Amino acid sequence: MARLHELFWSFFKIGAFTIGGGYAMIPLMEQEIVDRRKWLGKEEFMDVMSLAQSMPGVFAVNMATNVGYKTRGAFGAIVAVLGNVLMPIFMILALAIFFRQFSDNAIVESIFKGIRPAVVALIAAPVFKMAKTAKISWRNFWIPVLAALLIWLLGVSPVIIILVAGLGGFIYGKIKDRKEAKK
Repeated sequence: MARLHELFWSFFKIGAFTIGGGYAMIPLMEQEIVDRRKWLGKEEFMDVMSLAQSMPGVFAVNMATNVGYKTRGAFGAIVAVLGNVLMPIFMILALAIFFRQFSDNAIVESIFKGIRPAVVALIAAPVFKMAKTAKISWRNFWIPVLAALLIWLLGVSPVIIILVAGLGGFIYGKIKDRKEAKK
């Protein structure tokens, strides 16, 4: 069971040291929650992450809420969320106060341009790791590719993709269960 101060500091670190938003936090979250603290297993982490992605609101806050609640109930959820949002709030306030003075500075502009590719890598790395954990193989590789293409090229709502994928998984599970029952 997670201690409240451990929950707070774990999510404080995640919120403080992640540049690039919620999806860039995934490797740090997995390392802290699954590998280091062992609050969740890999499969359970994937389930919580899927739930957090499908919930309205900010992904990082949804993850903190779910992990905090799973480990320590409602109070754990509150503590984890506070830990997760405190440093970003202070950083945003500081940036808002000082950014106007430096927004036209060539060095600051270069720093932000340099951070962009790193953020892309931080987001891409967990995609491959999640694919491995989700047991995506060459047989079912077409599903995430098709979903991405439908969203990107045709503008299909991710909500529709999630609903259709959930329904498809449910139907597939029922068919698989019937086949196994006949054996």
